[in-house]
Amino acid sequence: MPVDLQALYPKLIHLMLDTVFVVDSDNQIAFVSDGCEALLGFRASELTGTMITDYMHPDDLAITRASIVRVMNGQAHVDFRNRYIRKDGSIVHILWAAFWSQEVGARIGVARDVTALKQAEDELRFLAHHDPLTKLTNRSLFNERLDSALRTSRRHKSALALLFLDINDFKDINDAYGHAVGDRVLCMAARRLEDCVRETDTVARMGGDEFTVLLTDIRSPGEISEKVAQIIAVMAEPLGAEFGGITMPSCSIGVAIYPEDGEDADTLLSHADGDMYRVKRHRSAAR
Repeated sequence: MPVDLQALYPKLIHLMLDTVFVVDSDNQIAFVSDGCEALLGFRASELTGTMITDYMHPDDLAITRASIVRVMNGQAHVDFRNRYIRKDGSIVHILWAAFWSQEVGARIGVARDVTALKQAEDELRFLAHHDPLTKLTNRSLFNERLDSALRTSRRHKSALALLFLDINDFKDINDAYGHAVGDRVLCMAARRLEDCVRETDTVARMGGDEFTVLLTDIRSPGEISEKVAQIIAVMAEPLGAEFGGITMPSCSIGVAIYPEDGEDADTLLSHADGDMYRVKRHRSAAR
């Protein structure tokens, strides 16, 4: 017995994990497959006859309208991404393949939920530029921001400061309490450093127990000394009961100022690093 393909096609469309939309030239949804409920939270009967633009994320309306024009001009768009607002108010990231059917007089699009993929891409992008333990900027991104800040300082003839910080005797914590506790101390140090700076400044973990702080648009040398004193005071605050009475180690901070101590990133980093070790030696000699 021959298969009735005409009767089979609608059932196949509703079985698809992706969602099929048919949208007329006025952006009204003429047809949508049952996959829309998993995609947007609405049943097909709720969407049919409504404007598809009503569900688009407002920040994506402009680029989506441009894509619609492209499709209606006969250019298929098979890799377009945008965001929609689900019935529950959450956001879904959608990958579209769409074309204009002159015969039907409508856009036919297939929508795929790529929210999980977008989240994975964002996570990979974050990990490429951030320290996986403390979530601070990593060495690579810090160097980029330092180079950018130096260009800005040269252009505006302004000063910036680079702080190089090392936690004193941190190895003793790892040896006495284990690396898991040591990691928690590093994360606490990272949060405290972030709390000490402005959003326009950058805190980075360079490796181990070494951190850098980039302070931009410095108005006077006094700002730097005040910031160093603030960091030393904040870092010395007790760790809290959850650390079982462990005392937060002190820290040594080296400073390099542009342009007095160097005019390029390598020179400034070297100067701040050397100044930090000078502070550590002075601390050891004073014991």
